Amino acid sequence: MKLGSEETHYRMCIASSLTEIGEKQWDALIQAQPERNPFLSYAFLSALHESGSASTRTGWTPCFITLWKADLLVAAMPLYKKTHSYGEYVFDHAWAHAYHQHGYIYYPKLLSAIPFTPVSGNRLLASNLSAKTALIQAVLQLCDINDFSSVHILFPTASESDLLKEQQFMLRSGVQFHWQNQGYRDFDEFLAVLDRKKRKNIKAERRKVQEAEIQFRHISGNLIKPDDWQYFKQCYDNTYSDHHSSPYLNLDFFLMLGQNMPDNVHMIVAERLNSPIAASLLIYDKDTVFGRYWGCTESFPCLHFETAYYQAIEFCIRMRIATFEGGAQGEHKMARGFLPQKTWSAHYIRHSAFADAVSDFLDKEQDGIADYIDELNDRTPYKQETRKGKQVT
Repeated sequence: MKLGSEETHYRMCIASSLTEIGEKQWDALIQAQPERNPFLSYAFLSALHESGSASTRTGWTPCFITLWKADLLVAAMPLYKKTHSYGEYVFDHAWAHAYHQHGYIYYPKLLSAIPFTPVSGNRLLASNLSAKTALIQAVLQLCDINDFSSVHILFPTASESDLLKEQQFMLRSGVQFHWQNQGYRDFDEFLAVLDRKKRKNIKAERRKVQEAEIQFRHISGNLIKPDDWQYFKQCYDNTYSDHHSSPYLNLDFFLMLGQNMPDNVHMIVAERLNSPIAASLLIYDKDTVFGRYWGCTESFPCLHFETAYYQAIEFCIRMRIATFEGGAQGEHKMARGFLPQKTWSAHYIRHSAFADAVSDFLDKEQDGIADYIDELNDRTPYKQETRKGKQVT
């Protein structure tokens, strides 16, 4: 199939595996993106697929849209045929339920996202407007021709969201909480810009961990040994078990991360009496630390906050990294110096009546999100006279 303007034609292919595209071509395309992150890399995505964590068996069938000029990959969209809505962090279960109540089939649907990863980034992987528009045309055609109920593009950039809105997609906004490094020399300097109550509470939480004689070991890249990964996986599984859920990722996935992208992984292990009791995993690049997973095998007061947040903030300060994204949701992060950040998703519903109903719902939800963000900004944890934190609008 050929797509694009009269002046620019692209050959479109659907790739059922990243190996059909090739690591060199894929990563070259990613490096050309303005808002790239490690989760878009060939190493991260292939670890998800090759480990079986994101596969047809688990409800994630890859069908990446690729656009080519001759033998050169010029654009792509990470895309999956989904048979459920788990592991997405943008919830459409109510939409699916309404579909089924009226006798319509919601699954399979098309989803552009990084599996199990609520991190914003480019989804229209292209260097020009023509190719990005062609990707949108391609996914809409794929949806209509194959009778998918819908297309969902999760955590695109703000500029991509604007373009998607122009091309029949409905926008939905959400909120995450990110920490910003204002060039702090150490953790105490960060504490100094917080209001007195927040500063006092953080010191008390850290003191509880210290009094429990808990110490922390930081390990990066190739220094993370198989035994460390196995212990971390035990912690990760415990977190899901505590929430009466099943883990999405297997040990092979984590071992592949350590082997294939060592420059982007950092593990924090909490130890007491020379034995590990908790661990958290960070994915990072030169600009951003992404808090991904945490868990423990022994529970202590404030251990979660120290292992998953405060140790990671110290890592950011030490490495001079600007932003720490603490993961999905979590208003409690504000008390620890994180501030609200708006996120986006874009949705195309084929059934016109359901599309109208979803549009009405999103309009009302958007008003609620705007009020919520205003409320959060009024509760900044930072001193009013310094306002080191950045408000989101």
